[in-house]
Amino acid sequence: MELKYIQQIAVELSLSIKQIISVSELHKEGSTIPFISRYRKEATGNLDEVQVGHVIDKIKYYDELEKRKDTVIKTIEAAGKLTPELKQRIDNSIDATELEDIYLPYKPKRKTKATVAMEKGLEPLAKILFDQKPLDVEAEASKYVNESGLLPGVKDINEALQGARDIIAEWISENENARNIVRKLFQSEAKLSSRVLTSKKEEEDAQKYRDYFEFSEQLGKSPSHRILAIRRGEKEGFLIMDISVNKETANEELKRVFLKESNSTSPHIAQAIEDCFYRLLKPSIETEFRMASKTRADEEAIRVFAENLRQLLLASPLGQKRVMALDPGFRTGCKVVCLDESGMFLNYTTIFPHAPQNDWQGATLTLKELVAKYDIQAIGYGNGTASKETDQLVRNIDFGKPVSIFMVNESGASIYSASEVAREEFPDYDVTVRGSVSIGRRLLDPLSELVKIDAKSIGVGQYQHDVNQTKLKESLDQVVQSCVNYVGVDVNTASKHLLMYVSGLNATVAKNIVEYRTKNGSFKTREELKKVSMLGPKAFEQCAGFLRIPGARHPLDNSAVHPESYHVVEAMVAKANTTLRELIQHAEIRKQIKAKEFVTETIGQFTIEDILKELEKPGRDPRSPIEEFRFADGISTMSDLKPGMKVPGIVTNITNFGAFVDVG
Repeated sequence: MELKYIQQIAVELSLSIKQIISVSELHKEGSTIPFISRYRKEATGNLDEVQVGHVIDKIKYYDELEKRKDTVIKTIEAAGKLTPELKQRIDNSIDATELEDIYLPYKPKRKTKATVAMEKGLEPLAKILFDQKPLDVEAEASKYVNESGLLPGVKDINEALQGARDIIAEWISENENARNIVRKLFQSEAKLSSRVLTSKKEEEDAQKYRDYFEFSEQLGKSPSHRILAIRRGEKEGFLIMDISVNKETANEELKRVFLKESNSTSPHIAQAIEDCFYRLLKPSIETEFRMASKTRADEEAIRVFAENLRQLLLASPLGQKRVMALDPGFRTGCKVVCLDESGMFLNYTTIFPHAPQNDWQGATLTLKELVAKYDIQAIGYGNGTASKETDQLVRNIDFGKPVSIFMVNESGASIYSASEVAREEFPDYDVTVRGSVSIGRRLLDPLSELVKIDAKSIGVGQYQHDVNQTKLKESLDQVVQSCVNYVGVDVNTASKHLLMYVSGLNATVAKNIVEYRTKNGSFKTREELKKVSMLGPKAFEQCAGFLRIPGARHPLDNSAVHPESYHVVEAMVAKANTTLRELIQHAEIRKQIKAKEFVTETIGQFTIEDILKELEKPGRDPRSPIEEFRFADGISTMSDLKPGMKVPGIVTNITNFGAFVDVG
């Protein structure tokens, strides 16, 4: 990447040139964002995942800009219009909008009013008028009239002058200064407005957009959800959206620059300017701002979605407990599955405690028998239909021992149950069984189960179906990868769907790890990963620190300490004259370690501090412990809620226009 781009990124992100170069080189070598931020802190100056991600996004932007420059230069060169000065302007540009403004006069055109006028030979007349020197305008225009009418051309003086004005209007519209004048007006005072199509106003589907039937506000102050709502209403054919500025102000600003004289040519130049703004500049710059506002709205909506997804993925796990999962229902009954500590299927049945069957007694007996038979330690029920009634059912049963009870967010469980992943896991069971299993596994470990579902189906965003789907997927995949690597993965129990999000791995290598594990038994060491097909040195470097092996021969194989740093820990052990296990178990020994003594050219202070933190609790789960939650009694409908009441609730989604809270 050229130095000018590196310098620009450094300025935009308030980082040093060295940091930008380091991230660029590491990314080019195939390092992932989690790996760079966790294990290359010295190189990046301790940049976190968000900062590293921003640098990489900027690098991609300028790479695309450079490719666009090549296309622009080749196109202008092919037309024989490339000058050294023009090429230098293009080369020096660091803004995509500026580049397109430079390119616009040379861009191959479709047929326009100006090109039609030029075909009629009116360009010289346009140049004479645009020079704005005193002249007899009609006499000059008459020279371009084809009086014979035998050839296609200009019929009269009015047509000649109109054609000349069309050409002048296009020249102004392609002028960088003119575009910037209008662009600045849009930046400072553009208004976003919408109105309802009269023919659609009374339609039922249109009513959800009634707030925007007659709406107007400053574009710069319009939040993401409002822009996306109006755009959706426009797309569905109920609203007309407009972004505009005061046309008188715009015309005055343009005339101040392009109307240079006061003579016989002035009315024609003024008319061309007004036509230029209304017919060419306004629609063009409006399109720019439509796209820019949509991009900003998308980015904000995606950010909100990503933050919600991160919180959901990092929800507290129950851990290795034997669980019973209930998928509540009325007429079709409650589906019940029992799972062992690792989420393996044990049993399935259906109970009918609610209307219309109301077999409360039979359901109670069945649940008690299952809890006893499979030594169930916790019960999780979905938060969908009949969840309140199911909660009351299980809480009123005396199981003869403590059994924790949890509500589980079942968003996306139906998507999983009908997916290829679910069919592969449970080929002999229908969707109802698979959905119940998903609820139970979410209780055991939300992260491990939710990675099997398309993140867009989890339902924790705002307008996720209206934003750029490619960018949404990239962002959500990045969040999932970030969460998986933040928590770490037990390589001996993880599914291929979880493993594929580990730094350096993909679907193929993840599948190969599972197949190797099935054929050869559990991994005993991280080094053994090198025997997996297609897991080469680079992939091992990227993934090793994020994969855990509980009970491994080497204690550090169950930690976030990277194998490349094992020698540092060995040096600490030697310095303290102890053993590795003693170093891990005793804080007083670790306190004697002076980080600076182990800093080398390749291992810096950041890495040493991370190693010491990890030695306190090797392989610890960073997620908070799960807490049992219970809704307030006596609240079944909205009418049960009164002003001033304080009730427990669960935040299920956060958007820019409010939070969704389940209060039971």
